[in-house]
Amino acid sequence: MEEKTLKGKKNGMLMLLLTTLGVLLSVGVFVCGIILVESTGNPVLLIIGSVLLFVCWIPYCGLKILNPQEALVLTLFGKYVGTLKGNGFYWVNPFCSAVNPAAKTKLNQSGDVSTHVTLGVKSGEALSMELASKKLSLKLMTLNNNRQKINDCLGNPIEIGIAVTWRITDTAKAVFNVDNYKEYLSLQCDSALRNVVRIYPYDVAPNVDTTGDGIADEGSLRGSSEVVAERIRKEIQSRVEIAGIEAVEARITYLAYAPEIAAVMLQRQQASAIIDARKMIVDGAVGMVEMALERLNENQIVQLDEERKAAMVSNLLVVLCGNHDAQPVVNSGSLY
Repeated sequence: MEEKTLKGKKNGMLMLLLTTLGVLLSVGVFVCGIILVESTGNPVLLIIGSVLLFVCWIPYCGLKILNPQEALVLTLFGKYVGTLKGNGFYWVNPFCSAVNPAAKTKLNQSGDVSTHVTLGVKSGEALSMELASKKLSLKLMTLNNNRQKINDCLGNPIEIGIAVTWRITDTAKAVFNVDNYKEYLSLQCDSALRNVVRIYPYDVAPNVDTTGDGIADEGSLRGSSEVVAERIRKEIQSRVEIAGIEAVEARITYLAYAPEIAAVMLQRQQASAIIDARKMIVDGAVGMVEMALERLNENQIVQLDEERKAAMVSNLLVVLCGNHDAQPVVNSGSLY
């Protein structure tokens, strides 16, 4: 189904004036018919006026008002007629009907147009009615899908959520190619998210190929969020193109380990951080001890034999690598 834009239909004001004039004329004929019936008993003019009153209001049904970035898909007795695009006051065939199967579907944090009218209050609860519009919004809208629990490539359960910015590019495809383009978009976003996330580890892991070229790389959900988001967007676009939708952007809004393993993974990260910190401390301490021994030998401050050097190295490493401040001990005697 290809979109067909209706042009030259911005004559709503002219048709409004002509229709109003026709209704007034019909009222005049109807009144004259009543007077004629009372005077002569001839009902012909009254019948004509009644028929005109019944027919003249029908063109009002063909008046359509569109705001900027709105469209209206029209059908006539089940046949696709065309799409009205652009703001303005239109008049179309009064028997044309607007089609929008997703009019009552509201996406999470979407820019869909909906109006709520409060009808009253009963038992402390407000009763509301949603006036679903048959117009299609051509604006950029955002779909914030719910968080999903997915296993990454290492089998670790994680929770992830995405926000997809999208818009309608082909109104005919959106209305006629799928049953409900909003629900279709939401389901395809869930599917694309699962297909992409299962390829990546949460954090950088060895011997993992995320690009499919057979070479291990350092791709991860946490460290390569931009790459993952773009890959998700392309996956979504390939699926929703049939519905006349363009996925403009996809962003990861939430990423964390699932609650059942979050505590264990936190301990693992803490242990890894402690090991890295200790390694750095030891490397620095060894360098400092080496520098101290070299300076003492160069300046000939004190002559140390191997046993004294070993004791000095031991004391310096204890001082430099310890978690607490060292307690000084004054040695007034000899080691021998």
